[in-house]
Amino acid sequence: MQIPDNLRYTSSHEWVSAPVDGMVTVGITDYAQDQLGDVVYVELPAVGAAVASGDPVAVVESVKTASDIYAPVSGSVEAVNEALHDAPEAINDSPYEGGWLFKVRLSDEAEPGSLLDAGGYQQAVEKEG
Repeated sequence: MQIPDNLRYTSSHEWVSAPVDGMVTVGITDYAQDQLGDVVYVELPAVGAAVASGDPVAVVESVKTASDIYAPVSGSVEAVNEALHDAPEAINDSPYEGGWLFKVRLSDEAEPGSLLDAGGYQQAVEKEG
């Protein structure tokens, strides 16, 4: 299981990149994609949508189940990964690169700092297992 040190995490298995010009990239973790199984469909938020930390904003469907994706931070959706409409399996193949879900312009640039670091996320996953 990959848990990159340069990202922040939620206990609900979303990851957030470091802010660049007030914007972060969001996706689901390697652990989450492994638990879901083969991803077959992704419902992404609308560009321009306001999101609040903890709110359900997207859905990832796999051969096993459908799972809500929660906003790890608050702000507005600035971009979505359109490639996932035709190739949702990118989430399984590359959850931290090609399988990203959406980008958020932060309403508070300090907010990602309150999320779990790699070590904290590793501990959260171990408690689940």
